[in-house]
Amino acid sequence: MNEQDFSNRIEYFVACIGAFAERYTLTNGQAYRYLKRFAGLDFLDEFYDIEHTFSIEEAIDDLTKICQRNGGGLG
Repeated sequence: MNEQDFSNRIEYFVACIGAFAERYTLTNGQAYRYLKRFAGLDFLDEFYDIEHTFSIEEAIDDLTKICQRNGGGLG
């Protein structure tokens, strides 16, 4: 992965964490910890090539489903 790809991926992660926090009225830190604990960040990393082509709202819907499948209670 080149530096630009890495930078784009980080920017996307930050945007998703912020949007997730906003949807569920969490701080960015709370959203990050929740997404990390319930495998949302792993999902974003593994499927970045596909997920980043969707709207942020669709990505947050997907993150919500993944986290619920892994024991998360939001949604």
